[in-house]
Amino acid sequence: MKHLLLGIVTLTLSGCFGQGDKIHTVDELVADEVLLAKIISECRNNPGALRQTPNCQNAEAADWKLRLERMKTSLGG
Repeated sequence: MKHLLLGIVTLTLSGCFGQGDKIHTVDELVADEVLLAKIISECRNNPGALRQTPNCQNAEAADWKLRLERMKTSLGG
């Protein structure tokens, strides 16, 4: 009976700790500017907790890459 109860508790708790959010690459974020804007907004609204997460770091890198591309285009390059 103890083992059955332990098994039920283990299975119940394992459902609480899922995979979490998908980590998006810089290229994915450059291609999907709506997703990029959403992630950047979330990261800037809670920088203390999210700044060092992979999605926030990739979003900042993608944002920088897009800014450089736009600068290059506006300068005629």
